This record gives sequence, C-alpha cells and structure tokens, in this order.
Amino acid sequence: MSVTSSNNKNQESSSFWQKYHFFILLITAVVIKQLPFVSIPFNWLESYFHEISHGIAAILTGGNVLRIQLFANGAGLCTTQGGIGFVISFSGYAGATLWGWGIYKLASAHQKVAQAFSVLIFILLVSSIVFWGRDLLTWFILLVLAAIFLLTIKLKKLYYLQRLMQLFGLLILLNSLFSPSYLLDGRHLGDGAALASITFIPEIIWVAIWFSIALLALYSLYKTTNK
Repeated sequence: MSVTSSNNKNQESSSFWQKYHFFILLITAVVIKQLPFVSIPFNWLESYFHEISHGIAAILTGGNVLRIQLFANGAGLCTTQGGIGFVISFSGYAGATLWGWGIYKLASAHQKVAQAFSVLIFILLVSSIVFWGRDLLTWFILLVLAAIFLLTIKLKKLYYLQRLMQLFGLLILLNSLFSPSYLLDGRHLGDGAALASITFIPEIIWVAIWFSIALLALYSLYKTTNK
C-alpha cells in the first residue's frame, strides 16, 4: 500500500469520526446502560451528581449538607439543613443534567480542559468522602467513582481521556433523561412530590420539565457537535 493511499484512508477515517462521533458515543452509552454489571458505576455516577447538586443548591441558598448517601441500586439521598426548599428539590435532576452537559461540553473544548475537569471531579468526590459520607456503602461507591476518574487522569494519551469524559457526560445525561419517570410510581415520594407540595403543581409536570431539560441538553450537544 502506498503512503498516499494510507494517508487518504486515515483522512477518511478521521472525517467519519468528526462527522458521526456524537452518535457513536451516544450509541455506546445506550449499549452500556443495557449491560447489567457494566452500567452499575455509571448509575452511581448520575446518582452522585444528582445528590451533590442538591447539596450545592443548599449551600448556595444559605443551608448546609449534613450527609450524602448512595445505594447499590443507584438511588441516593442528600440530607440538608436550611436553604431554599424549592431550589434544593428542583436542583437534583436539573443539576445532574447540567453536570452531564457540562462534562461533555468542557471535554469537547480541549484535551487539557478535559483533564483539568477530570481532576476537579476527582477532588469533589474525595471531598464528599471526607465531609459528607457517613456509611460504608457510600464510602465504597464514592471510592469506586474516584478511582474511575483517577484512572482517566492517569491516561497518557489525552485524546482517550477526552473521549471517555464525553462518554461519561452522555451516560449521565441519559440517566437524567429517564430517571425522573421513576417518580411516577404512585407513592408521592421524592423531589417531584416535594415540589408538588411546595407549589401545588402536579408531580407529573415537574417530571415533564426535568425530562424536557435533559432532552434539550442532548439536542444542544448534537447541534454543537454537528455545526
């Protein structure tokens, strides 16, 4: 094979990736979500960003975080004190969507930016272990998540770190897209029920709002990627 032919093939491969990489990563994320064991850490990741978003909202509105709990089935609980209840309750699903969108966007900006953001998330996870973890299961889950981001930081080729961070962002977004539907179980528990009691707006409306925000975030990434 001639050098020219090889270069042409590399260019075609690069062009194909640039044109379709959003869909390739999205399909990969969908497949991972269907795999029984492989999907577990990513369910924990979305749950963590959901709960830490509650915590950040509490702190920003004058409250504080008492503890964060994460469970093996992907559920979580952030216990807060003070702050504005409406903002805190709304911020869980909306915040997880923002994290997923932000991780993808920042990772897409530059390889060094992807690495720096990965370091910041690792520091946030370690801080959560120290300040808000109170039980062995939560500590274990947070350690697993911290180890995942530590491994990404250690990658020698930043190109692969960048793609992994984009994949993580899409996995978080997909979980944020479908997780609110679990609130419609007739038990009237969770963030939707809390907002319904505060605003008298039915829980299903809040579920629809969170779903729409996640869908818009995905569409925004698609449009940005395919300009």
